[in-house]
Amino acid sequence: MLVASKTLTEGIRLTSFSNSVTDLDSEPCPRVRARAGLRAVSRHIVRQLGMLNSAFGELPLSPVQAHALIELSNEAVSIKQLAQRLNIDKSNASRAVTHLTEKGFAYTQCNPKDTRSLLAHLTPQGKKLLQKLHQQQNTMFDQILSQLSTEEATTIESAMATYNKAISRTQAQQGYTIREVTHEDDLAIAKLIREVSAEYGLSADKGFSVADPSLDNTSEQYQATGACYWVIELDGELLGGVGIAPLSGEKGVCELQKMYFSKQLRGKGFAKRMAYLALDYACEQKYQTCYLETTACLTEAISLYESLGFEHISQHLGDTGHDACEMPMLLALK
Repeated sequence: MLVASKTLTEGIRLTSFSNSVTDLDSEPCPRVRARAGLRAVSRHIVRQLGMLNSAFGELPLSPVQAHALIELSNEAVSIKQLAQRLNIDKSNASRAVTHLTEKGFAYTQCNPKDTRSLLAHLTPQGKKLLQKLHQQQNTMFDQILSQLSTEEATTIESAMATYNKAISRTQAQQGYTIREVTHEDDLAIAKLIREVSAEYGLSADKGFSVADPSLDNTSEQYQATGACYWVIELDGELLGGVGIAPLSGEKGVCELQKMYFSKQLRGKGFAKRMAYLALDYACEQKYQTCYLETTACLTEAISLYESLGFEHISQHLGDTGHDACEMPMLLALK
């Protein structure tokens, strides 16, 4: 029986994207096709690894108990800590520890730092069972790896790490809403853009457009065909946004615009997620290339753009009005 750590699940809750990007009645976009494929592969992997069975391979453990055993091997942990590490509720974690204790694989003691909680430890018998668990899993993974070349194994490891990172970011983004802009958002967007610009020293006296009155009417600027602006909010507070619009004077070229995020959003993966959302929309609108202008002090943004495939170009395109943004970049859309 194949059994392994539960890396893949189908039950991750995703914050909804705007429906404007994809028309489900037409040919599905690459992300929709990828979604179906990834769900199917995840289901099959979970089944093939035996994660739906009551026993963890040949061992007298359930999958949850096996994962708990591994966590207890590193250090004594509380029920709350165990629940967080296994991404399960506290009652489930408590049951796992209780079952391990009843089987003689673990024991609990009062937490010296918090007398209201217990710390779970492995017993000598539990440590012996842990060795058997590692033997079982190493044998199973050796069998799987024997079917792959070194290059294939490295590729899968990298892809799984990327997949796991995306799942973690998704969990960090729960509760936030991504939607298209409305007229009621205009003042909040203007305030956000000016605050973030001030944070980075992008002032009007240096030629940046923070004093432009059009910032107070952002929603109106994205009413044209091929243009859209999305915002992120949490509990009614607007925290970020990004837009796509045709680049004036350049046929088949769009511009990535007004990409700003409050400090509260940073570090959660929203910048890349919003960029993907905007670029997917640009592809749906049949743009051939995407253009942007930025400035050297925005080092995090530049790194993001480069990771997305944007390349630095020597000349500015179109008529953007971003006189102080000295770094033009261009991306060929697929």
